[in-house]
Amino acid sequence: MARQPKLSDKARTSYGRLERFFRDYTEGLSGAELRRLFEKDAADAYTVLTRDQESAQGSGHRLRSFLIGVRVFFLGLSYKLTPARRMLFVGSLVCALLGLIPATTELSAGSFFLDFSPGWFLLSLGSLVYLLALELVDRVRVRDELEVARKLQRDLLPADTLSVPGYRAAHSYRTANEVGGDYYQFPVLPDGRIALMVGDASGHGMAAGLLMALADATLRTAMDLDPTPAKVAEIVNRALCRTGGRRAFFSLFYALMDPATGELGFVCAGHPYPLLRRADGRVEELGAGGLPLGLRPELEPAVGSARLEVGDLLVLYTDGLAETQSAAGEDFGFDRLHQVVEGGGSAQTLHDALLHAFDRHRGEAPLTDDVTLAVLERLPPLPEPESSGS
Repeated sequence: MARQPKLSDKARTSYGRLERFFRDYTEGLSGAELRRLFEKDAADAYTVLTRDQESAQGSGHRLRSFLIGVRVFFLGLSYKLTPARRMLFVGSLVCALLGLIPATTELSAGSFFLDFSPGWFLLSLGSLVYLLALELVDRVRVRDELEVARKLQRDLLPADTLSVPGYRAAHSYRTANEVGGDYYQFPVLPDGRIALMVGDASGHGMAAGLLMALADATLRTAMDLDPTPAKVAEIVNRALCRTGGRRAFFSLFYALMDPATGELGFVCAGHPYPLLRRADGRVEELGAGGLPLGLRPELEPAVGSARLEVGDLLVLYTDGLAETQSAAGEDFGFDRLHQVVEGGGSAQTLHDALLHAFDRHRGEAPLTDDVTLAVLERLPPLPEPESSGS
């Protein structure tokens, strides 16, 4: 009778360990993620694996179309592997087929037979697991390199809020991949003026991140030479045309502001128009259209001007904010963006309201584009201290 509690304690301990393992193993799993695994992810995988293969679909014959699809998928999957791993993959499939064929050997006068089918299946399974492990090692190494690139890219973005008397800013940055192509900065020039910059590199992932880093380096050099909007846009455009291809371009809103007066001159090159929310609730768009930088050498974006008055809010963002879709395929949209901005508030309040509306609209849909949001507010002047009489 005294041993029963000890066995019960062991059982509870084993059950607790199993429960913790299951909880850790399935952490982050959701029903939406499982549905996406067999719906969107499956379709994306087929598209990526077969995009380099010729797929002459059969005309009107379902079986023929199915066989052609299987062939295209097999070749697409195989040719994504290195030659050695390709042979291992084919060998594992051959072993699986051999496991389907009855193959027995008589060992002792017909009294005992040895079935080789399970052996072929085990060999096939072991080969596929080994191949999966090799591919995962490559992915982990790439992920580690991307994490280093992400940290370096994070250093290019502002870490703190704007520290200029009379102004307050709230900002955030989200990436769809490990490395993003969005960019924003608020550097204070030696003469006290503020450069307000937000941009978006074409593409996604590492290619967009490299283009963003190139644009950042060029912008810093351009501001040292001549920080006026027209000149900065000209220098960045020329640099991108020399180093990038046709698909490498960069949308940019660049403004140079005098914090004492709130006067700012700006250039908007292919970027979504920033919104200037006046203290009385009116919303104005800053921009006059134009192409992104890097598309053609003779590009001359239109230059504009505005004045940030006390109580006004300037909202800078990238297209990922307005163009992100919900699970039903509906864009967040510029109309909804305008409606939230009209509500006003402080810089932090409006920033948080926009992100809340954005998250509520997106729901469980994956983020497919980088999202940058920054709100700049001009504050009332501080009251001057009263001078004490003698």
